[in-house]
Amino acid sequence: MAKDGEKGEWKEFIWNPRTREFLGRTASSWGLILLFYLIFYIFLAGLFALTMYVMLQTLDDHKPTWQDRLSTPGMVIRPKADETFEIVYDIQNTETWDLYAQALDKFLAPYNNSVQVMKNDECVPDQYYKQEDSGEVKNNPKRSCQFNRTILEACSGIGDPHYGYQEGKPCIIIKLNRVIGMLPGKNGMAPYVTCGAKREDSDKIGELMYFPPNGTFNLMYYPYYGKKAQVNYSQPLVAVKFLNVTHNQDVNIECKINADNIPIGSERDKFAGRVSFKLRINTKN
Repeated sequence: MAKDGEKGEWKEFIWNPRTREFLGRTASSWGLILLFYLIFYIFLAGLFALTMYVMLQTLDDHKPTWQDRLSTPGMVIRPKADETFEIVYDIQNTETWDLYAQALDKFLAPYNNSVQVMKNDECVPDQYYKQEDSGEVKNNPKRSCQFNRTILEACSGIGDPHYGYQEGKPCIIIKLNRVIGMLPGKNGMAPYVTCGAKREDSDKIGELMYFPPNGTFNLMYYPYYGKKAQVNYSQPLVAVKFLNVTHNQDVNIECKINADNIPIGSERDKFAGRVSFKLRINTKN
């Protein structure tokens, strides 16, 4: 009988036909609770939407409002076969160096003179190409300066489609990572690249040639305004040709950017502004 009483109490709690209560509350009580939560969540959704709207008003489609800009941009090299930053090949084995030549062909295709003439301007060298906005009026899209492949001369792949690899005089291409608004160089002095062997390999690197001359990044390619504002931007490049590096030995090389206002390395990244890689040219001779 006790179990029947408990069962009846549970049934009455779920639905009480005398008081017309469901789970201990009348329909009006449930209605008020649902109305409260409906208003509460509508208020929260409205507050979230208002917050997002206010935040979006502070954003610029073409330039980040806030950026954790590094004072020193990173450097990368091409060709880059993998993440190890090693260029290793055998002069007599075409397959070992042809992949590097193909990688450079693909990388330099957007720098063909015909492509650059169609997309970009012929700018005045040795001065920044500034394109400021006029107050609230955005000067977008911004123009970009031509970087023609022929500037790289012996490392352009035009006269020598093998980029010197078949002769044991390989070319590598260096570029700086993009940093919005950066003005490298100071007092009209353009930043430039220098490469050298690590201390233990200083007698193995031989003579180097730089293209453009002195390995400079001309000032006219700066500042960079961002991917959306400057859609046709072509990053300037520096090519380094190794003329008589020692064969059949590892040569550890470091290239770095030199400019009055670009410090090398930082507490956060000791490799900022420099790049290191290994070069090994094998030959049977």
